[in-house]
Amino acid sequence: MSISKSEARNIAGVLTEALPYIQKFHGTTLVIKYGGNAMVDDRLKQTFAQNIVLLKLVGLNPIIVHGGGPQIGELLDRLNISTRFVNGMRVTDSQTMDVVEMVLGGLVNQDIVSVINTNGGRAVGVTGKDGNLIRARKLSLTRTSPELDVPEIIDIGHVGDVTEVNVDVLCALVKGDFIPVIAPIGVGENGESYNINADLVAGRVAETIGAEKLILLTDTPGILDSEGVTIASLTSSEVRSLIEAGTITDGMLPKTNCALSALKNGVASVQIIDGTVCHALLLELFTDAGVGTKITHG
Repeated sequence: MSISKSEARNIAGVLTEALPYIQKFHGTTLVIKYGGNAMVDDRLKQTFAQNIVLLKLVGLNPIIVHGGGPQIGELLDRLNISTRFVNGMRVTDSQTMDVVEMVLGGLVNQDIVSVINTNGGRAVGVTGKDGNLIRARKLSLTRTSPELDVPEIIDIGHVGDVTEVNVDVLCALVKGDFIPVIAPIGVGENGESYNINADLVAGRVAETIGAEKLILLTDTPGILDSEGVTIASLTSSEVRSLIEAGTITDGMLPKTNCALSALKNGVASVQIIDGTVCHALLLELFTDAGVGTKITHG
């Protein structure tokens, strides 16, 4: 079936617009945090996989770090295991940690790998325990209150912080032309497992491997100003000002703190994009308009 001249011009325009971006990012590494609705909506899962395969085919090296909070919560409910959160983090006892490993390292990770490979990619799923990829320690939380003379230490179980990323594992996969898909489970000094925030893992992976970009997929259009309008681009100092002013709050705070750390430690730019938009990755990377917020040094 032939297309009209106007349709042909539009297609040619899109490809021409993408060309300089493809040339600019050819050979570079991107770390992509994958989560939210993009992981559970079938249409978005397919387009995400197609985007990842295309990025690889045009010469970029995507590394995926995924979440899975809703899937963990769903299985815990089915098993009648109660869940509570402290400061937005799931309290993870030994029983809950078993479920986390089952869901993140098994069900979710292998589902992502399967969808990418079905669309022509060569994805390999790993957890942070494979090859000691992500070394971790227990995350320490404290809480202060007027009634206490000293801060209260809160035990949230097997929730971890990243101490080291073994990039040799990732470099071997990338060199072999594979697409790494990482479940954010870390390993402690004595082999114990830790549940780690996926944004945090993505940021530390990007810093350690020297990624050109860190991309965080969210369920929002990006960072919003006080009027609720998406801000297309920000510098690090502007982000700090928005945090101090209370414009950036709640669930966006961990993402922006992750972005600031990544920029401070060598990542060229961070993009927080709307994963509910079909082909969000391609639109953000290869078009002038984009679909989120880009944060750069400054």
